[in-house]
Amino acid sequence: MARDDWYLTPDLDEFLAWAGEFLRSRPAQHTVHLTVTENLRARGGRTYGDGAPEFGVLEGEPEGAGARGVRASFFRTPPHPLVLTQLTEAEADALAALLAGREREGAGTGGLTGVNADHDTAAAFAAAWHRHTGARTTVLRRLRLYRLGGLTVPRPVPPGRARVAGTADGELLARWYTDFCAAVGETAVRDPRDWADEHAHSGAVTFWQTPEGTPVAMAGTSPVVAGQVRVNAVYTPAHLRGRGYAGAVTAEVSRVAVASGAAEVLLFTDLANPTSNGLYQRIGYRPVSDFAVHGFEAGDATG
Repeated sequence: MARDDWYLTPDLDEFLAWAGEFLRSRPAQHTVHLTVTENLRARGGRTYGDGAPEFGVLEGEPEGAGARGVRASFFRTPPHPLVLTQLTEAEADALAALLAGREREGAGTGGLTGVNADHDTAAAFAAAWHRHTGARTTVLRRLRLYRLGGLTVPRPVPPGRARVAGTADGELLARWYTDFCAAVGETAVRDPRDWADEHAHSGAVTFWQTPEGTPVAMAGTSPVVAGQVRVNAVYTPAHLRGRGYAGAVTAEVSRVAVASGAAEVLLFTDLANPTSNGLYQRIGYRPVSDFAVHGFEAGDATG
């Protein structure tokens, strides 16, 4: 379907064939697109939410070097927010008008719950969505994307060591996944046990454990796509914080990612948490750009 140069498709392979080169041209800025679509590809296009995924490509010349013929893209995996690459205000308005019209016609994939994008794009789309739908919009999180420079292991290193979580850790992983989602204010869309089983089998989560072998913190990593890896799901139970466990396990998964050949090691932080922002900078992460997540609540349609 085409309108205002936006082409929409539910087909992941078609989307990647069209937008893949564009996404790989800026792997840090497009890290969420790259990792989510890789996870979808590995699962045969299936999501863990209530609706089918949808993808969009905007034709045009991107800024700077990159793939010709694609200016921007989006994906949505309901009930998660819409995820956008960088857009101008006019492009954001055109997309908001298109998606709002499709929802009024019953052609969309379900009500849009929010938008996740770089700071300016998220603000522009949220304002446009309000204009076209009357929906109330709220800033849910302000995020900062960091890239690893020179790795510095925080000192002193807490007692214990790192180890990769395995299938025997499923119950703990499931519980910590639920607790992590609650700690960062996100709804656990995945079944916790499914999340635990998948990550245990792939070796995507590392624990920091005490000398006695008790896990006290975890950190995960995304698949390697376009040379980038993103650290995620960094979690320490509340009663164990302030002892250096999160820094130790984050430094370890970062070291392993570099040793495995990742060209860029990335992570997001919540700007409302100065502790984590300070920690990651001490490890060697440097700011790349700011992002935001806006939530949408239904209002009276104005379009």
